[in-house]
Amino acid sequence: MFPGEAHVLKVGLTGGMASGKSVVGEMFVALGASLTQADQIAHELMQPGQDVYKAVVEHFGMEILNPDGSVNRPKLAEAAFGQGNGKGKSRVEELNRIVHPAVIQRQEDWMEEMGQQDPRAVAIVEAALIFEAGADKGFDRLVVVTCRDEQRAERLAARLKLDPATAQREVRRRMAAQWPDARKVKAADYVIDNSGSLDNTERQVRELYQKLKEEATAKEIRKSPVRMRRSSRR
Repeated sequence: MFPGEAHVLKVGLTGGMASGKSVVGEMFVALGASLTQADQIAHELMQPGQDVYKAVVEHFGMEILNPDGSVNRPKLAEAAFGQGNGKGKSRVEELNRIVHPAVIQRQEDWMEEMGQQDPRAVAIVEAALIFEAGADKGFDRLVVVTCRDEQRAERLAARLKLDPATAQREVRRRMAAQWPDARKVKAADYVIDNSGSLDNTERQVRELYQKLKEEATAKEIRKSPVRMRRSSRR
């Protein structure tokens, strides 16, 4: 980037399962940010005919497919994460090696496109595994959404209409493949505490968005000291 050149602010939005990333993302969009979701990108890449689809089916077998040939996501999750009852070896790293590179490339292409449309835009990628996938180096700022551990199962049970025990097992299964919140918070530039009321979360988002807009409209984006130190350790 040349001195004085405007630069889209690339923001990674992450957090543990059921932390409220999507809710926070919607709040940012309502304030004017552009946002894409890694999960939606992955869904598009796993449509029949896509290279990622072919690689996933070849690796995990035809049993993960629906009768129409589309990927049955619960079956793929069971194949990757295990059955949640102690049976079945986790193969999530195998799945990630197939999917993550393509998702990260699509994210980067999208952020560049947002920058061409508006060099002072705040372009946000919502993704659960930014740190785990090694994608954090591609962002100018990282935002982590947190909540209390007991809230995860409660929120998941309400969202998927699961009984409490099933929701707790699912949370444990998914969180085993993610960094703990304490580690994410230490690596983040900003933290949104989503353990309280929505009004409280919205207040934090408004305050943070103002900071991000100021950074996006500045003459030059500089990496924060925390992120520079983390990048140097990789």
